[in-house]
Amino acid sequence: MADSKDLLQVLWSGADELRGKMDANEYKTYLLGLVFYKYLSDSYLARVYDLLNDTMPDSLEEAQEQYEEILKTPDAKDLLDELKESMHYTLEPDMTYVSILRDAKENRFNREKLQAAFNRIQESDELFNGLFADVDLYSNRLGTGDLKQSATIANVIKVLDGADLIHAEGDVLGNAYEYLIGQFASETGKKAGEFYTPHGPAQILCRIAMNGQEDKKGLQVYDPCMGSGSLMLSCRNYSNEPDYIKYYGQELMPSTYNLARMNMFLHRVHPENQHLRNGDTLDADWPTNEDTEFDAVTMNPPYSAKWSAAEGFKQDERFMDYGGKLAPKSKADYAFLLHGFYHLKQTGTMAIVLPHGVLFRGAAEGTIRKILLENGSIYAVIGLPSNMFYNTSIPTCIIVLKKHREGRDVLFIDASNLFEKEKKQNVMKDEHIDKVIELYNNRETVEKQAYLASFEDIKENDFNLNIPRYVDTSEEEEEIDLKSLTVEIKDTNKKIEEGNAQLMQMLSDLTFNSSEAEEAVRGFMNIFEEV
Repeated sequence: MADSKDLLQVLWSGADELRGKMDANEYKTYLLGLVFYKYLSDSYLARVYDLLNDTMPDSLEEAQEQYEEILKTPDAKDLLDELKESMHYTLEPDMTYVSILRDAKENRFNREKLQAAFNRIQESDELFNGLFADVDLYSNRLGTGDLKQSATIANVIKVLDGADLIHAEGDVLGNAYEYLIGQFASETGKKAGEFYTPHGPAQILCRIAMNGQEDKKGLQVYDPCMGSGSLMLSCRNYSNEPDYIKYYGQELMPSTYNLARMNMFLHRVHPENQHLRNGDTLDADWPTNEDTEFDAVTMNPPYSAKWSAAEGFKQDERFMDYGGKLAPKSKADYAFLLHGFYHLKQTGTMAIVLPHGVLFRGAAEGTIRKILLENGSIYAVIGLPSNMFYNTSIPTCIIVLKKHREGRDVLFIDASNLFEKEKKQNVMKDEHIDKVIELYNNRETVEKQAYLASFEDIKENDFNLNIPRYVDTSEEEEEIDLKSLTVEIKDTNKKIEEGNAQLMQMLSDLTFNSSEAEEAVRGFMNIFEEV
C-alpha cells in the first residue's frame, strides 16, 4: 500500500526539478497537472486490467502489456466502450504514463505524445474540458530550446514514477495533493490567497458548517469562491456519509478552477457529485435551476474586493431585501456574504471569513448588518488571530449565519490569541481549533473568551459587532502599594547618594599629568555637586 509519507516525498521531489526555473505559482501548475495526468492514466490501466482479470494489477507495466494485446483482438471495441462509459475517457496505448515514462527513460521522450494524451482526455468528456490548458509543455520557462524543455518535463515524469497512486487507500492521495497545494501556498505568499485557506480557519469553518449534519446522506455543500476546492473537500472529514456529498462550487480564475476539478478527482469524488463552474460569482447568480439552496455554505472570498454595485442589483433576489442598499463598490464583502446566505437552506449553516470592518462599518453596510441582526440571521462571530492568511496580515473573523432560527442572540468568541508563531504565518494547532469549537458548541459566556449577547445588548451597541465591545480581554493593572513604593524610592535615593559620594571621593584622589585633564574632571565633579 502507498505510504502517505513516501508519497509526499516523491510528489514534492518533483517540484525540485522545476524550482529555480520559474516561481512557485507557475511550477505548481506543471507539477499538479502532471500528477493528475499520471493518476488518470494509471487509473485507466488499472481499470483495463480489472475488466480483463477481475482484480487489480501488481504492476502497471503488466496492465499496459495486456492493453496493447487486447486492442489487436475483436474484443477491443467492447472494452473501449466499457472504458469510455465507466472512466469518461479513453487513451491510446502510447498515450499512457507507462508508455511516456518508457520513452523518457530511453531518452526518446517527445512532448507531442504527452500533449496528444492531454488533448484526448480533454476532448473525451465535458468533465475534462480545458483541464490541462495551463500546462504549457512548450513554454520557455522550462528551459532554452526544445532539448532543455523536453528534458525538464521528462525529468519530472521520471521522478513521479516513484508515486504509487493506484494502491493509495482512502484519502491518502487526496491528502497528499492537499499537502502539495499547501506547500505551494506557503511558497507563493500573497498569490496563495487565490486558491488556499490555511488549515486552522478551514477546519473551524467546516466543523461549524457540518455541525449537526454529520449523518445526513446526500448532503449538499456550496462554495461560491472555491479556490482549489479545499474548503468543500474538508467538509467530508466531518461527514459519516462522505461518498454521498454533492459539491457545488464556482471560481473566477480559470487555472484555479482547473485545480479544484483535479482536486475533486484525486479525492475520488464521483463525477456525478461534482458541480463546478468557472465564473464571476457576483456578476451573475449561480446556480439558478434545480438545486439552488444548500445544507452547508463555506466561503473565504477576496477581502474588500471591488465590484460594480450597479443599480440593477437592487432588483437581484440575492440583495433586494436589505433596505435598498448594496455593498459599496470598493468593498464587496457583504455582496459575497448575501450571495452565500441566499443559497443557504432553511435548515443549513453558513460560515464565511471576512475582515473585521464588516462588523462595525456604517452607511450601506451598517443597514445590511442591522437587517441581518433583526432577522436573527447572524448566529456567531469569531475573531481569528492576525497573520493567518497568505494574502493579508490583518486579523479576520468568521461570521456564522442561519435562517429562521428561534432567538436573535449572537455568540462572540475571541480566538485572537489561539495560535503558535511559525516562520511566516501564525498557525492554529488542533488544540486551538478544538477550543474554538468547544466555545461555539457550549454557546455561553466565558470570561475573556466568549460572550453570548442578547438582541438588546446588540441594539444598545447600535448594531456594532466589534468583538471587544462584548468580550473584554483587557488585563487589570496591579494595584500600587504607595507605602511600600515610598520606602523603595527612599532606599533607591540613599543608594544613589552613597554611590555619588564614592564616585566623588575617587575623583578627588586622582592625580593629573596636565592642567587640561584636571580642569575637565573638576568640571565633571561640579555637575554632581550642583545636583
